[in-house]
Parts: sequence; C-alpha cells; structure tokens
Amino acid sequence: MVQLRRGSERGRSKLSWLDSYHTFSFDRYYDPRYMSFRHLRVLNEDWVEGGKGFPTHPHRDMEIITYVLEGALEHRDSLGTGSVIRPGEVQRMSAGRGITHSEFNASPTERVHLLQIWITPARLGLSPGYEQKSIPGSEDGGLRLIAAPDGRDGAVTIHQDAEVYAARLEAGAEAQHSLKPGRHAWVQVARGALSLNGLAMKAGDGAGVSQEQEIRLSADPTQAAELLLFDLS
Repeated sequence: MVQLRRGSERGRSKLSWLDSYHTFSFDRYYDPRYMSFRHLRVLNEDWVEGGKGFPTHPHRDMEIITYVLEGALEHRDSLGTGSVIRPGEVQRMSAGRGITHSEFNASPTERVHLLQIWITPARLGLSPGYEQKSIPGSEDGGLRLIAAPDGRDGAVTIHQDAEVYAARLEAGAEAQHSLKPGRHAWVQVARGALSLNGLAMKAGDGAGVSQEQEIRLSADPTQAAELLLFDLS
C-alpha cells in the first residue's frame, strides 16, 4: 500500500526571508490527516534568503537531521558546536533533555535550500549531542545509508529504530530497497522526478509505504532525481 502526499498539497509558511513547505503538521500549519508517519514527525523543505536564518531557539526530545540540497547552512548550538553544512553532508542533532541552536544562511546573497527532519527518539531525556558527516556516493549510484541507530557504514547515529537513506539517481537509473515484515517507509523526492513501484512522483512529493516487500525506484528517463528514504518500525 502506497499513500501519496503531493508536494502541492503541503502546508506552507512564507516570510520575507523564508519559504517553507510542511509535509506534516508544523507550527501554525495543522492537518489532522498528516500529523506524522510512524516516528517521522517533521519533514520541512526550506528556502532561506542570503544572510538570514533562524535565531537561537530551544528544542528537546527530538532527533533533528539537516540535509542541504543547495547552498550552505551555518549552525551554532549550546554545546559549543559551530559548523557549516553543505550538499553531500548530513547533520544530526539530538535535542535530548534540552538544547538551543541557531541556523543561518552562510552566504550573504545566495539562497540555501534544505530539508529539515525530526524523528521522535526511543527514549526521552537523552544527553544532547551533535554529529556531522560527509556522504560518499554509493558505487552504483543507488541508496546510501546516512542515519541509523548503530551509525554503521559512515552514517550518523540516531536514537530510534529508523534508517535514513539518500540517493542521487541519474536519468533512467533505478534503485531498490527491501522492507522487512512489519517495517514501513516514507519516500521524499527532493529534486527531479521518479516512479515508486510504478507511481509517478516529482520534486516535493512524498509517499508512505506499508505492507510492501520491495520498493522500486526509477528516475525519469529525461532527468536525474534525488530522494530520501526512511525505513521505519
């Protein structure tokens, strides 16, 4: 069973410096049909204008993953971490029992385009933590593990029974992912167009997958595609 969530139907918050689309209910956007998918609580697609960003604000009891598509995002937090996140990297911040941080466009002129992801942790009150790693491309251009509970294969470590994969597929290329019994998946198309088990999807679209053994992803024959896949309990 595949539940399609068209990008054009997402919630939207638009400010002078921020354009943000919400796959699930977030802040002032509320849709009881889309509160979360399994442990995936927030999936926002943000464009932040040059020199602008989110001032220091608090979080707690959430695994927060940042995936930059274009540009660069500067991060600072109450742990003393300061970094810049660029395409080809993934950042994980465990808010745990409490953390404050800020995020700003590292460029004074160019927009930064990113996906911000929140996953509920398996336990509350964890120690706050931060991790950032580069994402080597897979040898065959297929799915690459970027976040997992055991941090294997160069992935960042998240405190939940969830795995996050990224893929950049050339035009016409294919990738597959097997779901174990009782597992579910969310597929988010970040750029380009593809088909998921024969269902056409384009940038901004997402889909929840349940009661399926295989996920077959095929990039459109005329353009490349970039996607994230969440394997969830």
